[in-house]
Parts: sequence; structure tokens; C-alpha cells
Amino acid sequence: MLVVDDHPLFRMGLVMALRSEGFEVVGEAENGRQAVERCRHGEVDVVLLDVRMPELDGVAACRAITAEPGAPLAVMLTTFDEPAVIQAARQAGATAYLSKETEPRELARVLRSVLADPERDWMPKVSLPDLTPREGEVLRWLAQGLSNKAIAARLGLSPDTVKDHLENVYRKLEVRDRVSALRKAAELGLV
Repeated sequence: MLVVDDHPLFRMGLVMALRSEGFEVVGEAENGRQAVERCRHGEVDVVLLDVRMPELDGVAACRAITAEPGAPLAVMLTTFDEPAVIQAARQAGATAYLSKETEPRELARVLRSVLADPERDWMPKVSLPDLTPREGEVLRWLAQGLSNKAIAARLGLSPDTVKDHLENVYRKLEVRDRVSALRKAAELGLV
């Protein structure tokens, strides 16, 4: 295993916990760039990646690592549980997504299960609203502070059509107004 985290004490504790559970830790990295390099030049079966790291974040590192032939399994181990981050990790090729609050024995159990059945879907299920491309575009312009009239001018639509799209966005996000829509869209990583 390769342990990748920018916090030295957490990384050291995780290495100790993994070794005490019988895993062979073949290396450590403090950022995503180092992780990508070490996976290219070593015998790594599983890489444990934090999400937020300097130089290259965990999702980008996961994408680069899993794109290589014979890539190790990528397991995200993080404190972030936003649906958009989980979805991005899934799309980057992560095999599993686990919380840093997981007890060492439970982490070991899950890692053994992942290694035994890597084809299984170990990623948490996330539910993002199913916005149409146009609704997403309207939402992004709204996040830029544009009025309905200004969004309509940018997109070549009538203000009433923009209003209809926004009503659909509000319904799908289960909110009632622009401010709530923007807040929820930010929480979900949509803007």
C-alpha cells in the first residue's frame, strides 16, 4: 500500500495502524504529484489518497493513477463527504471512498473486502439533482450574479424562458429562491 496524505502525523498513524493489521506499506507521499510518481515506479496494489492536498489533489491524482495500465486500486480516505466530491472521485476511478473517522480495524476489514472483490461498487451512493444542460448553464450564470434579463441576453433566450428554467432548478434542488438555490448548488458542487 501507498499512503498519501499531507498531514505527517495522520500519515504516520495510518501507516502504523495498517502495519499492525498486517498490511505491507511500501511507501508514503505528502501530495498527489508524489503519489502519481510512486505508483508509476513501484509495486503498489492499493493507494490510499486524501482528497485535499497541495500540488495535486487526491481526485486529480486518482485520475492520473488509474489511467495507467496495471494501476493500483485507489481508495479515497478523507473527511469530505460532499456528494460532488464523491462523484468526482468515482469518475476519477476511485474504488472506494472512506472516512478518516473509520476505526483501524474497520478500515482493515473494508480494505480486505475491497481487495477480495475490487469489481464490486464500493463507492457511496450520491444523489445529485438531474439538471438539464440548459438548467445547469442558467444556474452557473446565476452564480455569477446575473439577473434573469442578463442571463436571457447571454443565452439568446427570453426572460420568461430563463424564469421557467430557474423554476425547474428550484424544484429539483428543493428550494424556493435564488439565494437558497445558490447555497444548495454550492454545497452539492454544482457551481
